[in-house]
Amino acid sequence: MKLQVQHRTTYRYSAPASYSIQMLKLTPRREAMQRTLSWRLVTPGRHLEQTDAFGNQAHLLTLEGGHGEVSIHAEGVVETDDAFNGLIAPEGPLSPLVFVTPTSLTRSNASIEALASSVFAGTSASQAAVSRLMDAIATAVRYRPGSTAVSDTASDVIERGEGVCQDQAHVAIAVCRAAGVPARYVSGYMLSNLAEASTHAWVDVWLQDEGRWFSCDLTHGAVAGASQLRLAVGRDYLDAAPVRGMRRGGGNERLEVGVSVLDAAVTTPGASRGTIGQQAMQQ
Repeated sequence: MKLQVQHRTTYRYSAPASYSIQMLKLTPRREAMQRTLSWRLVTPGRHLEQTDAFGNQAHLLTLEGGHGEVSIHAEGVVETDDAFNGLIAPEGPLSPLVFVTPTSLTRSNASIEALASSVFAGTSASQAAVSRLMDAIATAVRYRPGSTAVSDTASDVIERGEGVCQDQAHVAIAVCRAAGVPARYVSGYMLSNLAEASTHAWVDVWLQDEGRWFSCDLTHGAVAGASQLRLAVGRDYLDAAPVRGMRRGGGNERLEVGVSVLDAAVTTPGASRGTIGQQAMQQ
């Protein structure tokens, strides 16, 4: 499948900002199951490319001097493949054990520990266990757009019982880590008829016996495949957020985000288009 993506993020300020810095993870990962055919990132100011500790392609954008807005545009075409059936070979120097330690967003509580016991039952992770995990998350965290904020933790979400894809991913990761199973957060895009699913989050669970990551989409209860385009992985949202940063000055902020994900083989205008919102750290 060939996915055609356009993603524009614009920050508008009520007063000039004197300095802005943004970490952009808006470039597809270099992985066997996806191949970038074309991609470009357009920003004001300077953006310096780097590869972070998780193997993500990142760009550090800095703006100095008075500015009333920051507009970031990423677009391109990526070919994705279903042949891997969700199984991903380990890459880079990091051990999967990096992803077994809880973070501030994925700390456990009694409800999460109870889910971990029922899902894994003291055994190592397997594809069958991941299937049970998807069923458990679907029951424990009902999908409801707009019900949470990016700062909500897995413990907050499971007690509330609802959230968005990011929240379902954090709860699933917390459940895995409570059972001693490495799991990592994935951010990216998804081809879908649901507007809110154009940008997406899901998880990779480490299968020790197979020596592979197993990628699963909690929101849709399915193995991740050609409909998903992977941008970044990390311990949680904070490691893999597409746009994250801070600024000096600027007064009040208005954020506008537009995302379009299309099947490049389909020419019908407007298919799978959506608009989503993000939040930036401010100073």
